[in-house]
Amino acid sequence: MLGRGARANDVVESVMKKYPIPLACSNCALRDLFLPVGLSRGDMDEIDQLVTTRRSVKRGEVLFHAGDPFASLFAVRSGFFKTQVTAPDGRDQVTGFQMAGELLGLDGIGQQQHHCDAIALEDSQVCEIPYVRLDEVSRKVAVMQQHLHKILSREIVRDQNVMMMLGSMRAEARVAAFLLNLIQRLQARGLSASTILLHMTREEIGSYLGLKLETISRAFSRFHQEGLLKVKQRDIQVLDEAGLHRLLNEKPC
Repeated sequence: MLGRGARANDVVESVMKKYPIPLACSNCALRDLFLPVGLSRGDMDEIDQLVTTRRSVKRGEVLFHAGDPFASLFAVRSGFFKTQVTAPDGRDQVTGFQMAGELLGLDGIGQQQHHCDAIALEDSQVCEIPYVRLDEVSRKVAVMQQHLHKILSREIVRDQNVMMMLGSMRAEARVAAFLLNLIQRLQARGLSASTILLHMTREEIGSYLGLKLETISRAFSRFHQEGLLKVKQRDIQVLDEAGLHRLLNEKPC
């Protein structure tokens, strides 16, 4: 039986093993995250034709590279990914982390090629959605087109929030904001966020937040000492979520 602190992937994989299902969006355990509400039976019949392939991606494997032609979006069914770009000086810059219930590949829509690498942080599974087919279905199912626009809007807002965080927040507030974002995304999946498994390394978190590894480690140590978190390697127990929120409002010295 799954406990209150179950991870998103644990829930999805448990359902998949217990109830093998056909390749259909209407049967997906994550349909409420991917699809709009209020779809008719006819709409679902159209949408069930979207997913052409379900792919397994091993830890460390690349789903797509920057520069690859854009053809499909990928719905993360289980697992965890990071996206990254290569800076002019050759450094890899992490631009985001994606969990079950989120889409990969939106970066490729505008110029028909991907602008980042998408790399699995653990053994994962994605559903491939050809964009041409998605566009056809969206024209027929108006609510699906509106939903896709909402997803794109959320991505824009998320990027803006990251830019604001990097430009105005001090180091520990950035780390707190990162953790609170993970908590919010887990709660959106109906999961307890009192315990978080960090699928990414502290170095990857630092790359995403624009901070050095040592700074990330010091922030986690402070949070642990002040009773905000209980930290054991990648296992994070959230003890004082309100305290993390208060850090966002602290003024730089």
